[in-house]
Amino acid sequence: MDTAYPHPAPPLTLDRRDGPYGEVVLRRRGEVHEIIANGCFLMDSSDGRSERLLVRAALAELGERPDPTLLLGGLGVGFSLAEAAAEPRWARLTTVEREPAIVEWHTAGDRPLAPVTAQALADPRTELVVGDLVAYLRGDRLAGSGSWGETAGGGTASPVFDVMALDIDNGPDWTVTEGNADLYTPEGLALCRERLAPGGVLAVWSARPSAAFETAMRNAGFDRVRTDEVQVARGVPDAVHFGRRA
Repeated sequence: MDTAYPHPAPPLTLDRRDGPYGEVVLRRRGEVHEIIANGCFLMDSSDGRSERLLVRAALAELGERPDPTLLLGGLGVGFSLAEAAAEPRWARLTTVEREPAIVEWHTAGDRPLAPVTAQALADPRTELVVGDLVAYLRGDRLAGSGSWGETAGGGTASPVFDVMALDIDNGPDWTVTEGNADLYTPEGLALCRERLAPGGVLAVWSARPSAAFETAMRNAGFDRVRTDEVQVARGVPDAVHFGRRA
């Protein structure tokens, strides 16, 4: 998520929903779209450098592997999915987003966020799952899961991925939506590790670097743990934490 400070122009509210996890709002300031969750600014479409790095650097960390598969945790404004779809090496692109409103802002009605993701969603490699990421990793049956454009069917188990690139809430140290913190617990990290192929890469976006989360990743069985920082307008860098399944 891009947590650059909002622009000074007054916002125009495009949509406001009471979703399953609280209120979500889509606003526009000039040409920039913002997503607000439970009154907290989460992301906007002004930059996207750290969201794109999340995917690009994770693939580089994976190295040469034939037909790698990618799980994206969180759709947001769509920068990570767009970055992934622009890379021909990926064999399969699965995105899990639990807020139906965010999915609809990309796919239904006026589709205000479609300029970022329309091409990626039309890519035959792309699968879009509507549901909670932790439930998906557990293999729970999710209402609304299935490839974008197909009838919702739901699955009984999650596949194994070569890379997981997760951009959930504001990262491990600052969650504003109920339940999102579960992903960053030892149990959540254990689920991530189970769904990674041997040598697979976990990449986690964060609004700020977290030494405590690096330690948690190591304790969960990840090695080669490191943090890349991305400078943003507000001064405090965004961060992407990386680790590999041993």
